[in-house]
Amino acid sequence: MTSTPTAPDAVPREQPRTDLPPVVDLETWQTARDELLVREKAHTREGDALAAERRRLPMVEVDSTVEAVGADGPVPFLSLFQGREDLVVYKHMWHDGAPHQGQCEGCTLSAWHFQSSVYLNAAGVSWAVVTTGAWDEVAPFVEFMGYTEPWYSVRDVDGVIGSDMGSITCFVRDGDRVFLTYETTGRGTELLTPTFALLDLTAHGRREDWQDSPDGWPEGHGAGWFWRKDSDDNPTWGPTGRPAAQWSRPGATPVTTLGRTGEHH
Repeated sequence: MTSTPTAPDAVPREQPRTDLPPVVDLETWQTARDELLVREKAHTREGDALAAERRRLPMVEVDSTVEAVGADGPVPFLSLFQGREDLVVYKHMWHDGAPHQGQCEGCTLSAWHFQSSVYLNAAGVSWAVVTTGAWDEVAPFVEFMGYTEPWYSVRDVDGVIGSDMGSITCFVRDGDRVFLTYETTGRGTELLTPTFALLDLTAHGRREDWQDSPDGWPEGHGAGWFWRKDSDDNPTWGPTGRPAAQWSRPGATPVTTLGRTGEHH
């Protein structure tokens, strides 16, 4: 028995994809899903246990009278609580003198995801963004981005309140006294970015080279590969890119430079 030769003009058969999970029947999939669910529930319970440990951390008193500059001018840090007992602060990095597209892409990612504090407020918690940028530079940026939650400059504030930008920091007050209770940075700030959690649910995850992917899958991109895009929707960290969220803003036009003249203040 001989094989049938392939016609010269036949369309080549596509090679099977190696970057997709194996195909199974629904019963097999459900069994595998249920096995993973056991670990997911354990992960959730461990998260609850960590939260319980956070509630048992000691606290450090900070100066509640130091001034932050916001839309209404200088105000004491205590006023950021807006009369509530707890305060969550996101500390946004800043590049002095840079135009909007030159500001921190990672902090833009975090701040953009959190557009309303109504449910924090309902639980007795206030929210604010602070940055070391001068207020006369920060205010136009906040207006351009369309942020409605309160922002403040802590440019000349020393200590905990004015340090460690790129972090989430929690405070509690007892009357007029204010205390630091928790702070996290790095991947800890992913609490603000549900995009990451949703990507982690998808078949391809974050498509980044550090993640554990099945054998045979293409190598991923560098971390943060999609945080900046150019006017043609291509991911880029070059001088023609903006933080991805900025392209949704009125007046966002193509750029040729990030305009960064120095490091974070």
